[in-house]
Amino acid sequence: MSFSSMQHQHLASSLLLASASPRRHELLQQAGVVFTVIPSNISEEVRPGEAPEAYALRVAGEKARDVATRYPGTWVLAADTIVVINKEILGKPQDMADGYRMLRLLSGRLHQVMTAFVAVNPSGQEYVRQVVISEVTFKSLSDDQIQDYLATGEPFDKAGAYAVQGLGASLIECVEGSYTNIVGLPIDEVLAVLRAAGLYHPKDIQSS
Repeated sequence: MSFSSMQHQHLASSLLLASASPRRHELLQQAGVVFTVIPSNISEEVRPGEAPEAYALRVAGEKARDVATRYPGTWVLAADTIVVINKEILGKPQDMADGYRMLRLLSGRLHQVMTAFVAVNPSGQEYVRQVVISEVTFKSLSDDQIQDYLATGEPFDKAGAYAVQGLGASLIECVEGSYTNIVGLPIDEVLAVLRAAGLYHPKDIQSS
């Protein structure tokens, strides 16, 4: 058996996570999920007129299918998290000016964080697709607060230009709904799906 065949056989026995996000990795690891990271390389461009929820589901599905096609016979989990305000999707800021625009837009207002996740089974069929929505209200921010936060560098690989689990927590007034969903993966909902699929065994974790 070739090395690539042996590697594929090993991967087939576990869950593949189609994401390079360190936040998703950490959430799954903390829950005791066994998985292998195989990032997807699909485009995440928003199509003209595409609604936020439809966009997130499409991108999560395309990520999952991309990895499932490259590693047939495996379970694949993919997700996409977006920040939405007034139906506008806020992605990762391109530069300081874009980050400032986003944070000024969010200042003193309520917005939604949507995470779509899709699981594909070893037959290549979608096992589940789901969207979880949380709501976040920002404090009213001064220009100095925004500039100081941008200067930390934290916002630039985060949708909506902030990290709820980092320094960005100081910008937030309140959160309603799943906190981990805002971080990047609604862990309770995902674990329920993995448990039903036989990919998560919390009893084994407790006894180890």
